[in-house]
Amino acid sequence: MDLAFVNGLPVVLQYLVFIASFALGAFALIGFCNLFIDNATLIARKFKIPSLIIGLTIVAMGTSIPELAVSVSDSIQELNSGGIANIAVGNVVGSNISNILLVISMGCFFAPIIINKENKKELYILLFITSLFTVFAFMFGQGAIFSNFAITRWEALILTMLIIFYLSYIILTSKEKIKNSKKEEEKIKKIKIFKPFVYVILAICGIAFGGELAVYGAKGIALNIASSLNVDSNLAETLVALTIVAVGTSLPELVTTFIASKKGENDIALGNVIGSNIFNIIFVLGISGMVIPLGVSSTVLIDILVMLGVTILFFILSMFGKFNRKHSYIFIGIYLTYLVYLILRTVLI
Repeated sequence: MDLAFVNGLPVVLQYLVFIASFALGAFALIGFCNLFIDNATLIARKFKIPSLIIGLTIVAMGTSIPELAVSVSDSIQELNSGGIANIAVGNVVGSNISNILLVISMGCFFAPIIINKENKKELYILLFITSLFTVFAFMFGQGAIFSNFAITRWEALILTMLIIFYLSYIILTSKEKIKNSKKEEEKIKKIKIFKPFVYVILAICGIAFGGELAVYGAKGIALNIASSLNVDSNLAETLVALTIVAVGTSLPELVTTFIASKKGENDIALGNVIGSNIFNIIFVLGISGMVIPLGVSSTVLIDILVMLGVTILFFILSMFGKFNRKHSYIFIGIYLTYLVYLILRTVLI
């Protein structure tokens, strides 16, 4: 989508167009994401796939689809224009930070989150993948250290291949047996595969459309901020990716956590966030980086270190066995401090 067609409009109207575009894109992402998850789950049940695997794969991957749509859309746009994909990495880094500091804090605010053995295993995997991504960002980019780096295509290929290993691990370690009642078996038999498949295809198209709208709105907002405040456009784009886009694409996780917390099923929310953060790196950045090398500026390197630090803190605190309201206040305090830093960095540099 071309940003140029709004250039003749007053600045206020330009902002309204871009905000409306992003809001509509986010709404489409959430709505079609839910459509995808619901119907993909129906298909999985029809083929008798255990609910644990459904939760750790379809739901986790499904809630990562908004990030994927936004990131791949930006990569394709920049590939066509010969530019650098700045939104993808910022989107994933910001989303992973938001998932831990905002989504988990919402969950443990309502009731303590108990960490079970399965969650701890997943946390080890999350820590490993986050650390690997950090190494890729720092060590194998383009330019000198603290200069312009990138996630190259071969790095993206490695991340993408990890999807196979991760899914294999989930399937092989799942000991859950399918025990459906006669009533549930009858319901499953009545499921017509054709209809869910049509809805899944429709959902994928809708998600792609929502991603285009969200990227268009986000880039427009970033460029207008850069122009109004006379700041670097790349910094403004990074700020928008780390905040507005990241929180917007984290809404499925936020909604899932809110519902699970109200029902007293916070372990579901925890597993969803861990799985989503894992897929954000290996699934979203892996596929986006296969399209075009992903730009990692010196400022984004700092954000990646923040993500790693937050993940390590999350991992250490989980070793105590649960998260409670005290942790909620800690996470919110860290997030607000980070938000202030992002704004000051954009304005002052």
